[in-house]
Amino acid sequence: MSNCDSLKWIAAEYHDLNGSHYDVLDKPPTAIDFSRLVHIGRPVLIKDSEVQGGTSRWTDEYLIGRMRDQSISIAATPTGRADAIASGRDGRLYFAEPHIDKMTMRTFLAALSADPSKNTSSGCGEVYYLQSQNGNLFTASYFDLSGDQDPSEFEPLREDVLSEIPWCSDALDKPPEAVNLWIGDSKSVTSIHSDPYENIYSVIRGAKHFTLLPPTEGWCLQERNYPHASYIRSQQTSQLELVPSSDMTPAVRWSSVLDPTASGALPPEAHPIHITVHAGETLYLPAGWWHYVRQSEVTIAINYWYDMESRGMSWVWLNFLRGLGEPPQGNEDGKQSP
Repeated sequence: MSNCDSLKWIAAEYHDLNGSHYDVLDKPPTAIDFSRLVHIGRPVLIKDSEVQGGTSRWTDEYLIGRMRDQSISIAATPTGRADAIASGRDGRLYFAEPHIDKMTMRTFLAALSADPSKNTSSGCGEVYYLQSQNGNLFTASYFDLSGDQDPSEFEPLREDVLSEIPWCSDALDKPPEAVNLWIGDSKSVTSIHSDPYENIYSVIRGAKHFTLLPPTEGWCLQERNYPHASYIRSQQTSQLELVPSSDMTPAVRWSSVLDPTASGALPPEAHPIHITVHAGETLYLPAGWWHYVRQSEVTIAINYWYDMESRGMSWVWLNFLRGLGEPPQGNEDGKQSP
C-alpha cells in the first residue's frame, strides 16, 4: 500500500468512527471536561462562552475613544488574501505575506465601513485586515514578566480582555502562548492551514464562518513548496506590488487549494465541517485541524493560542498525516495562476 493509499485509509476509518459530528455546549466546560475534549481532539462550539470579558462594549466609538491616536499595524493586500498563494508578475505562484500599514483605529474602522458597493475595504484597490497574529494583545512573556515588559499596540484595550481562559489554562497547566485581536470584513479571507496550537476562538461582533478538515484529511489539501514573496508599496505609484524574496529565503509549505468551499476543490473523500461562530460564541479548534475562515460583515474576534503537547505522539502523528517526504514544488508545472 502506498503512502497516499495509507493516508486515505486512515482518513476513511477516522470518518467512519466520527462522521462530521461536533459537540455544542450551552456553557463553558470545567477544566476536567475541557481536558477530555482536548484528548478527543474534535471541534466544540460553546454557545455562551463567558470569554468576552469587557469586550461587549466594543462599539466603533468605544474602540476609537480608547485607542485615540495610537498607531496600529494593519495588513494590506490587493485581494483580501494575506498569507496565501498568489501570482506574481512573472506568472509564478508565491506564498504572499501582506504589506503592513500603520494607521489609527479611526482610519481603519472608517475603511472597513466604506461604501459596500466598492470592491475593497479602503475604496482604493486594497483590503485591510487587523490580523497580526503575534500575540498583539498578550504574549507568553506577559505571564512571566510585568505588563510593562510585554508591550502591546492595544494596551488601552487590555483591561477589557481576559489574558487567559481559566478552564483552559487549568486543564493544560499553562497560560496561552499568544492572545490575538482580529478585525476585518467580508473581503478578508484566511486561506486554509493548520496550527500547532489548541485554539480558543471567540467572536465579539459579527460572525466567522469556519470550514474545517481533520488532520487525517490533510492529504486532500495538496501541499506544495512555494517561494516566498511580500506585498510592497511602490514609491512611484503607492500601489501594492508582489515582490519575491531573496533566493536565500526558505520556501513555504502551503496548501494549493485556494478555496475548499468551491465546487470540485476537494476530492469526494474529503468531509469538510462547516461551523458559523456568532457574536458571544466560542469555537474550540484542536491543534492540527485545517481551517479556512471567512466573515460576512465587519467582525471582531479574539483568539487564545495554547501550545500543543508535543512530547508525546501528537506531533509525530500530525506530521505523518501530512504525508512523508517533501511536497512537490508549487511551480513544477511551469507558469500558472491561482
